[in-house]
Amino acid sequence: MASKARTVDINEDVTKALRKFRFQRRSQGHAAIVIKIDKAALKMVVDEEYDDISIEDLVEELPRNSPRYVVLSYELKHRDGRISFPLVLINWAPSSSETTMMTLHASALLDFQRVAEANKTIEVRDAEEGLTKEIVDEKLLS
Repeated sequence: MASKARTVDINEDVTKALRKFRFQRRSQGHAAIVIKIDKAALKMVVDEEYDDISIEDLVEELPRNSPRYVVLSYELKHRDGRISFPLVLINWAPSSSETTMMTLHASALLDFQRVAEANKTIEVRDAEEGLTKEIVDEKLLS
């Protein structure tokens, strides 16, 4: 008997929320939309939205033992003085997460990357030190 592969659905609510988030005009600060997987329903749902949040505060808000996709509108100050707001996908996958959730999260990452349309993806496994303003700046300015 062949087993049917279980996939995670990116439902219309998530797609609409991402589209709205992506096209909001920002003049300062960072904003984030956090997406989690509903294990029972095998679908993604919007977990939280934050406006004008620091990277440090965002890290405090994210769970220490459960994966999330975070789309971050990041206020990037370029070396020449310009300011831009690139979208960054943070693949928040703490190593202490439950194996089943990590598997579901990893299996849906490529589909989510396509839908999120972020400029860069940052992998975070160490919740305590894996995400800082310096790390994001380094990834985006390199």
